[in-house]
Amino acid sequence: MAELNITLLAGGVGGAKAAEGLAASQYASGTRVVGNIADDEEFHGLWVSPDIDTLIYSLADKIDRQQGWGRKGETHQVLQELALLGQETWMTLGDLDLATHIYRTALKKQGMSASEITRRLAQYHGASLPILLPTDDVVQTKLHTDKGYLSFQEYFVREHCDAQVKRVEYVGAETATPCEATLEQIQNCDLVVLAPSNPIVSIGAILSVPGIAEALENTSAYVIAISPLIAGKTVKGPADQMLAAMGKPANSMGIYQCYQRFIDALVIDESDRQEASALHDLGVDVLVTPSFMSNTDEKRDLLSKVVDFALQRQTIRVA
Repeated sequence: MAELNITLLAGGVGGAKAAEGLAASQYASGTRVVGNIADDEEFHGLWVSPDIDTLIYSLADKIDRQQGWGRKGETHQVLQELALLGQETWMTLGDLDLATHIYRTALKKQGMSASEITRRLAQYHGASLPILLPTDDVVQTKLHTDKGYLSFQEYFVREHCDAQVKRVEYVGAETATPCEATLEQIQNCDLVVLAPSNPIVSIGAILSVPGIAEALENTSAYVIAISPLIAGKTVKGPADQMLAAMGKPANSMGIYQCYQRFIDALVIDESDRQEASALHDLGVDVLVTPSFMSNTDEKRDLLSKVVDFALQRQTIRVA
């Protein structure tokens, strides 16, 4: 078989796991990853891209596996000193991690595009898959909550998701220009996989960039999404809570409603098998399979199964 051209939309830890699964599979050489930049925020004068860095560190096997983010073997002397100086240190930035943020910020101030900075960092760290961005412009997820107007990092890290989300806003999205390379990747690929990431603040933020959702609607590629829910709950993160806050059911149907404009298929966990028939009735292909990913084998097996399912369900053209 000729090489499959695969696009993975990924955000956060779930996205990084899916990316690792494809990187460990027979489909690695044809895979490109589109990462979420809407969690980006400035800390201590440095521009931090949490989801992109999680992707890079994971694909380079430099991630702290226990916590799922940050560098393994990390120290926090700078953060400890900042705390003594009376600075806010709720965003845990390690000493090795800070080097990445210093480098990114310096190049950003020189006028280099976020895409090129990401490419250089991925190359330096040895990320095993190319990482594309939805836009080189600044787009930030902001949440209207009962505790005020919060950035996603304030909500997720500082408040530990302990705030009622009333509305989600993607600031800057309306005027953002999509990266041409990303639009071309979606248009020309054979298969699009939506990682088991938060459909509202991770994948949803990518889709908020003008042209991205439209590209998914218009592509001839087969589009398959992996639900981040297992028995109606997320393994990590607030996706289930956010679905409910947005008036969507915290189940497979809620995930479908987020992506119904363009998906051909949905992957749901074995524990949610009873929800498959309702999805079938809507004309959606459904793969029911264990979807928890705790190690490399499980990541590779799930993503290989996802790609194989897509190949079986539709004749995918190959390059």
